[in-house]
Amino acid sequence: MDKIRELSYENLRKELEEISQDNEIVTYTNIGQSILGRAIPLITLGESSAKKSVLYVATHHATENLLTSVLLSFIKEYISAYNAYKQLFSINLRYLYKMRKIHIIPMLNPDGVEYRLNGVNMDNPIRQRVLNYNCGSEDFNLWNANARGVDLNHNYDAGFLDYKRLERERGIMPGKGKYSGENPESEPEVSAICGFIRHNLDTLEGVLTLHSQGEEIYYTSGQNVPEKSKHLSKILSRLTGYNLSIPEDTACYGGLTDWLIEKYGIPAFTLECGKGQNPLPPHMSFEIYARLRELLFTFPILF
Repeated sequence: MDKIRELSYENLRKELEEISQDNEIVTYTNIGQSILGRAIPLITLGESSAKKSVLYVATHHATENLLTSVLLSFIKEYISAYNAYKQLFSINLRYLYKMRKIHIIPMLNPDGVEYRLNGVNMDNPIRQRVLNYNCGSEDFNLWNANARGVDLNHNYDAGFLDYKRLERERGIMPGKGKYSGENPESEPEVSAICGFIRHNLDTLEGVLTLHSQGEEIYYTSGQNVPEKSKHLSKILSRLTGYNLSIPEDTACYGGLTDWLIEKYGIPAFTLECGKGQNPLPPHMSFEIYARLRELLFTFPILF
């Protein structure tokens, strides 16, 4: 596997620390901790007084950590353009900074990424259980879940009971992916992001969640579609070249986009980035970012 652009949790943390130390416009905090105690990073770009905000999230799934690199590229380009008094896509970055907050959670699942890149450490308190979940294998290259075998993007309170019935029918158990957990928000990573969203409901206008792959955009939850989303989805499709799609089968339940639409009516979009087989080769982060650049800079001013 191409390791050139693999971004580990530790490398991400170091990069974000350096960026925040060198740039006053960057606020670097965290939304909580993972099961194994890793702080889940949060970057905010924008004046604290801004009355509207958006949220970008990546790496619910450990095989999708190249999307962490995509959001890191966005953070760096935003800072560079701001410092150079530049406009991008006819957007004045100084104006954008003053009027909109962009919250960025570049890696929601740091434990899963650590498993995938480095395996399960000998001192992991649930090492044997996790190995059993992985069919006894030490190869975690296809691991998507968090530290205890829960798929974070099925752990939200949206169609959760329906999905549990589907799990029982199909024999889905804790493991590398698809298992939803014992209860909605049972996982600290999901609980943390839900808590963050609830705390920011007064300003939060829209959410982009980055996954891979397929070059598609999901913007509905069952029959539910926020009125704004009908118009915005067409803009997102035009800006990215991605097709608008309706999720099918297991993708219909328990995701962040579903939860935001069903509970709060917030326009939320799942972007399935790139094409191929997960994990996509890390060098594809450049190509994906090139497709998403205009959207990432434009999305905050669509509201």
